[in-house]
Amino acid sequence: MSVLIIVFLTAVIALFSGVFEQGKFARYIGILGLIVALYVSFLPECAFFEKYRHMYEYSLNTALFTKISIVTTLLLFFLGGFAFSNHRSHQSELYALMLFALVGGIVLFGFQNLVTLFLGVEILSIPLYVMAGANKTDLRSNEASIKYFLMGAFATGFLLFGIAFIYGSAGSFDLYKIQDFGVKNSKDVMFILGVLLILCALAFKVALAPFHMWSPDVYAGAPSLITAFMASVVKISGFFALFRLMTIGFAGVTHEWINVLGVFLIITLLLANVMGLAQTNAKRMLAYSSVSHAGYIGLVFFGMTTLSTYNLAFYLFAYSLSTVGVFMCLIWVEKLKRETSFGAFKGLAKTEPLLATAAAISMLSMAGVPLTAGFMGKFALFSQAMNGAAFLVLIAVLGSALSIAFYLRLIIAMFFFKESTFKSSEKVTLTYNIVAVFVIASIILLGVFPDLFARQFGL
Repeated sequence: MSVLIIVFLTAVIALFSGVFEQGKFARYIGILGLIVALYVSFLPECAFFEKYRHMYEYSLNTALFTKISIVTTLLLFFLGGFAFSNHRSHQSELYALMLFALVGGIVLFGFQNLVTLFLGVEILSIPLYVMAGANKTDLRSNEASIKYFLMGAFATGFLLFGIAFIYGSAGSFDLYKIQDFGVKNSKDVMFILGVLLILCALAFKVALAPFHMWSPDVYAGAPSLITAFMASVVKISGFFALFRLMTIGFAGVTHEWINVLGVFLIITLLLANVMGLAQTNAKRMLAYSSVSHAGYIGLVFFGMTTLSTYNLAFYLFAYSLSTVGVFMCLIWVEKLKRETSFGAFKGLAKTEPLLATAAAISMLSMAGVPLTAGFMGKFALFSQAMNGAAFLVLIAVLGSALSIAFYLRLIIAMFFFKESTFKSSEKVTLTYNIVAVFVIASIILLGVFPDLFARQFGL
């Protein structure tokens, strides 16, 4: 909980910094606060917070996912100076809202109670509704904000209705008491209905089909840095919350929800990869890519072992690194060209080879090409799921094969056009080059030496 408080206070300070300097220092305040929070996340939890364990527990798993989300947010903050250069009047608000959303994510990593789950989901979601509409003069951004808010409110209704059914059946909000009730009353209709309603609500948050309808329009309309945040940090938070809830609270009725989740994954893997092939805009393609990865990550629920949590963490970190690598390139191109079609990327490698290389390696990692972190992540999840759902793994492999096609379209546009459409005077900033080197090195090193992940995150 110490980390939670540090991130929250950083958000408050960043917000009020805008009163004096129009957000000039908000980014630096955020970076400093995140570095302090990352350091504290490696320390033992303060004994003072023991009395809150029935609501929020800072366990080893909570610490692991907190570290991953902080590192990802930190990388996005480094990209913010250039990405938010046209938001000078409200930069402090945007950085503060990202930090407040991160607070919600950290709450979801350690919730012990359905009330805490609801608070975490809403603290995570409400800032995103605002950030999606940050480009006030862009109709697509306004549409993204309204659509995300309306669909989010609809999903919240599902969540609250499900929580009401669970409480009505089990008589408690506590995860472990709910688990005990589920084991003893695995055929209770009201309880099972509550489980399925909550599953649908969280499926919306992580963009599992058929609850992904908001994703392409919101990803395309929101500012690109915010889209990167939604595709990485929000997905980390949503999936671990779903994983924690289903494997602890609803473990007693696994046979009732696992098949429903399997159907969601089949629809997700087939629909997202097919729709990704049909896109002509890189940002919408990455939206469907994000939906497809939700399908791959969902395999963690099948054939579960003692390493399932580690496999989930590794995959989410590898995917988040790849997301940063691709969106870093997309942000720069969008700033110069004011569009994100595949044609806007033509010849980028001739002008900015490091940026193009980072994006290419990131997409190869997303596709699961060997010697990348994404390959090791997929290999671990697919191997695990083979013990319980070989058919799903077959569909996932087919989906991965399809995804290579739409990733290659962007790589071809960047590397295989003779003439560059970028002026030689348009150079990327030093910060972007540093982040690009970090992303490239991390993806390759984790692909070759996956144990580095465990060492760096204190496992």
